[in-house]
Amino acid sequence: MQQAAHQLTLSTPGAGLHEFTPAVTGWVAAQGLATGLLTLFVRHTSCSLLIQENAAPAARRDLQRYFARIAPESTAYEHDDEGPDDMPAHLRAALTATSLSVPVAGGRMVLGTWQGIYLFEHRASPHRRQVALHLIGA
Repeated sequence: MQQAAHQLTLSTPGAGLHEFTPAVTGWVAAQGLATGLLTLFVRHTSCSLLIQENAAPAARRDLQRYFARIAPESTAYEHDDEGPDDMPAHLRAALTATSLSVPVAGGRMVLGTWQGIYLFEHRASPHRRQVALHLIGA
């Protein structure tokens, strides 16, 4: 068994789903492991990780609108240290995931045809986000 670890820094322009599959694909391929398990972990509490449809932009827009409805920006939250999008960002992150696991076979991630890896930025303003990658395998 071998292991490899890496950290990606992603700059987001603001709220939305930001695909970073190519960066992960390239890193996994460079590790030279044929079979294994990749873990991705975002080191923040106001964004999340998703594996989502990467062919139809409407699917991502619908997803964003859904989360805006169930956790709307508001001044009614007690936690609003960084503005009205602060607590909704935490709620949206709590409803999604901070880590993902993706099998690796043949030296590649085993993603479906229309699947991509996304950072789901829940804050309105631009941010720099860190995603830790860990690959174990042979």
